[in-house]
Amino acid sequence: MFRMSHFSDLQGSEDSGPVYVREKGRLSVAGSHCPRVKTPPVRLFSKGFSVELCVRQGDACKPKEKPFVFTYTEQGSLRYSAKSLFTLALDLIADNIQHVDSLLGFPEQVAERLFTAAESRQQFCHPHSGLAALRKFTEAYGDLMLSSLCLRSKYLLVSEKMEEIKSFQGLHVLDLSCCKLGDEHELIAHLSSEAMDSLRELYLKDNCLSDIGVRKMTAPVRVLHRGLGKLSLLDVSCNPGITEKGLSFLLGFKELRFLDISDTGVQDSVFTCKKIQTRTGLVQSKKPLPQFDESSCRTEGWAEQLFRQWDDLVMSAIKPKKTLPSRTAAQHFYGKDKGTPEAETPMLYETPAAPTKHLQFYRPEGAPNPPPAVPQPGHYPGKRLKEDKHVSDRGSSQPAKKPRVALTADDWDLLNSY
Repeated sequence: MFRMSHFSDLQGSEDSGPVYVREKGRLSVAGSHCPRVKTPPVRLFSKGFSVELCVRQGDACKPKEKPFVFTYTEQGSLRYSAKSLFTLALDLIADNIQHVDSLLGFPEQVAERLFTAAESRQQFCHPHSGLAALRKFTEAYGDLMLSSLCLRSKYLLVSEKMEEIKSFQGLHVLDLSCCKLGDEHELIAHLSSEAMDSLRELYLKDNCLSDIGVRKMTAPVRVLHRGLGKLSLLDVSCNPGITEKGLSFLLGFKELRFLDISDTGVQDSVFTCKKIQTRTGLVQSKKPLPQFDESSCRTEGWAEQLFRQWDDLVMSAIKPKKTLPSRTAAQHFYGKDKGTPEAETPMLYETPAAPTKHLQFYRPEGAPNPPPAVPQPGHYPGKRLKEDKHVSDRGSSQPAKKPRVALTADDWDLLNSY
């Protein structure tokens, strides 16, 4: 029992007031029949008190999204519903994806939604933290990120996002056609790394390759039996620098089922076709194969939309400004009219293009892959003799020179007139 005295000064008297008694959690007045006394609630702040959060202008904190989802009912009225705790946690991780240590062992279904959320926030476009964040996904999920990548004619994107492209692992299809890479490009050297062991289809059309680039690309397969050994389709067409010597390096791909060497530096196509058929079992196709169409390859995977973002950023950065053409500006400066004869551009003679050498090969259905060649002692001298004999036979089988055309008297008169 606890007793508390209360002195009332309402009337200014010094007489003692009522005595309050608390029993079993109840407060009552001693000697009264009132069981309970109502006490006014205690207020920590007055009714007019308010709190306002002020943020400095220099603070670059990103405003948080409201934890509500706005939808419409069937009657057309607006309905507010709270976001789930899973969605709130996913958004928090996506906003701070650069601080995640690793995603190894993380469920794939949740990781896909996390990647989509981070991509919508353009987390992979940041110049400093974007590459590190992307590698966390590529190291953990491999071909789920990208199983097929088409970079046809996107040489600017290849140049700007080189490290990001090299971070993808588990690719099955890669199209680098018309990118003008050359033999010394680092992406050509990357093709022979362990990250490209899973590659099945490779398109290198019109990339300024020569025998040197082909030798570098095929060295791990020929020497260490790793690298692009699982390749089933290869397109090296429109590379005039690749000759018969470079094609001999391509014969190390024993799993090839489709090969395109059209418009290369091959001189003797008949001998080359026989050599390819003997060494690999591939047969020359009389008509274009659908496997080498431009529409046969497309980007597929979680990062498909990410490459579209990168491509849009690159194209927007190089978008030319609307300026007056130099020719028109010169005409205005010199006061010449566009329709004057001296302002017209002379027609230039264009050399007709060389005829296309259609050299596409395929493996017939049911034909087994050729066994790996095992060198035998004393085999190379005999092989060299056979090759020398073939070269001599090919030299002797060349067509005879055409007889010279005799000049007439009119031709001599025309020559003497100069």
